[in-house]
Amino acid sequence: MACSNQRSFLILILLCFFTTTLSVPVLEEAAQAVFNLPAPKFDSYSGLPVVNSTRSFWIDTPGANPLAKEGSDGELSVDADVCIIGSGITGVSAAYHLAKGLDARGRGPSKTVILEARDFCSGATGRNGGHLTPVHFKKFVEREKRFGRVEAGKTYALEHHTTLELLKIINAEDWQDMVDLVSAEHVNLLVTETEVEQAKLDFNAASEAGLYLKEVEWLSGKQVQTTYGASFPAFIHPGNNIWPLKFVTQLLKLTQRLDPSKFDLRLHTNTPVTSMSPSSSQSRRWSLSTHRGDIQCSYVLHATNAYTSYLLPHLHGPNGIVPTRGQVMAIRATVPATNITKASWGGNQGSEYWFPRPVEYPEDHPLIILGGGRDASGPTYETYVADDSTVNKVVGRVLRNFLPGMFPGKYEKGREPEMEWTGIMGYTKIGDPFVGPVVQVGLNTSADDFKGQYISAGYTGHGMTRAFG
Repeated sequence: MACSNQRSFLILILLCFFTTTLSVPVLEEAAQAVFNLPAPKFDSYSGLPVVNSTRSFWIDTPGANPLAKEGSDGELSVDADVCIIGSGITGVSAAYHLAKGLDARGRGPSKTVILEARDFCSGATGRNGGHLTPVHFKKFVEREKRFGRVEAGKTYALEHHTTLELLKIINAEDWQDMVDLVSAEHVNLLVTETEVEQAKLDFNAASEAGLYLKEVEWLSGKQVQTTYGASFPAFIHPGNNIWPLKFVTQLLKLTQRLDPSKFDLRLHTNTPVTSMSPSSSQSRRWSLSTHRGDIQCSYVLHATNAYTSYLLPHLHGPNGIVPTRGQVMAIRATVPATNITKASWGGNQGSEYWFPRPVEYPEDHPLIILGGGRDASGPTYETYVADDSTVNKVVGRVLRNFLPGMFPGKYEKGREPEMEWTGIMGYTKIGDPFVGPVVQVGLNTSADDFKGQYISAGYTGHGMTRAFG
């Protein structure tokens, strides 16, 4: 589904190097080929999130997650107008938009409940790479062929709109330091001639389509070497990075403050929804079962991303949302921050991505948040893996070697990361999320089978600039 129009529709409805130093960038093509194969029998459904997940820098840094256990004990909400399943950026953003929409229309009161299987924001949002940078023109040729020029352009406009809206909230609420916002250039390294040629094709096609590309600047390999220390050509444009969990925490608190008399928002963590069935209540459509009791509600938003098929099994497999494990680490540079710059990065067709964390003093050696490495994990590239309790040693070895190979002298070979973790992304065949009413195409289905249920999931590893809408 194209997510630009359907995100608005959703809210409206709710209101009612790498094996050695560098590798050939084949991940996107190879991983996409996985969608042409049937789902493995051993994991047709995603299951609930595991309870013993790896320790993420964003989540497990002391004091980072004050809402971790919020609403996990005590009285459970048993009735709500809207139940949102998932407390990542999608679920909390939906609650925010719902509250703002009700206020703008003078409607209310309304009761909304967010249900989270584990600790608050402990899924992909709490385990990602921390980037908040819209795609400017990458894959435009492919998207234009698939969706047409106008619809393709909307997907890029959505990312820019979303990013600007998030930055607007951060600046209006004075959260810049609170969420560790860093705005600087984003460098897209082009490590092969094929990448250079494709980038030029995408850029030219996007330019002809009228996309705003005045912020894009092309750099030669020599210019990149002089400024940053890598020896590949690149294109750069503005970018941002944040502490995702801290942003979502503040957004939830802001939503709860908007107008409590009209919008009652409650959070229950460590309360997984194990099943859904039609409600026996005449005033509610759905009954959500948890180990703490049942909740009756009229509307349900599935904001569960990789875990969607647990409650919606028809969305398993290559035509639905495929759980895909990503891996990230926090590793220290061997030179001061002044030698690293504040730039964020993408390389190997975006398969690897990294940025330096803020430092207190310029002479400090920054911590680098680096993710990727799936290109070495074959043959299915961590697709159909929904277990974030372990790391892939092959991927970890690739990530450890990546920065020393890319930036000689700035990173120490053999240095161990200070933290390393995994998280489960939700991939779709089209690369875009499913947004809107839940439907099932096939025999013996009715439009009423999922009446009142909506979905926003399947961001294919790129949700921060799309989920807020």
